[in-house]
Amino acid sequence: MHKGSRAKGKRKHSHSKDYNKGGKRKASREDELLPILKLKNDPIILILDHVQDPHNLGACLRTADGAGCTAVIAPKDRSSPLNETVRRIACGAAESIPYVQVTNLARTMKILKDEGFWLVGTSDNADQSIYEIDLKGKVGIIMGAEGKGLRRLTEEKCDFLAKLPMMGSVECLNVSVATGISLYEALRQRNL
Repeated sequence: MHKGSRAKGKRKHSHSKDYNKGGKRKASREDELLPILKLKNDPIILILDHVQDPHNLGACLRTADGAGCTAVIAPKDRSSPLNETVRRIACGAAESIPYVQVTNLARTMKILKDEGFWLVGTSDNADQSIYEIDLKGKVGIIMGAEGKGLRRLTEEKCDFLAKLPMMGSVECLNVSVATGISLYEALRQRNL
């Protein structure tokens, strides 16, 4: 048996580690959004449209942090709060990436457009794949809720709709998996 670091019980990733010893960070306020967006040139923002499962939110925060997102935005209503489950699954990302809960997602999307963001929503109604859309510059990637996908109004506010190619018999991917694919495609395009 190979005696690497795993054999000695050292794991790099742990879902049970206590990441909150220094105190729990709450979701950022809506009025803090614009200053957060100015922290990076050509930021990527993840927008979650009514993602309610705390496991999915935690995984999305972790992926957003790994992909270098500037912030994660979600509506206050019908979205998972930052709770202990989210923090545990996020493995520290709940404390490192701003999670901004907004009152009106459609209004926030308009503000983002006014700030020069292109908004790309993932949808089965899309004609283009995520790989055909330019994800460079200021981009917001919008992911829909578990099962339902994007709400009609959210979809209408997007500049582009993109789909993930599905080659097998299942119709769609879990929101956290689709988030990872989409964010890392944006990252891949920026690093070419």
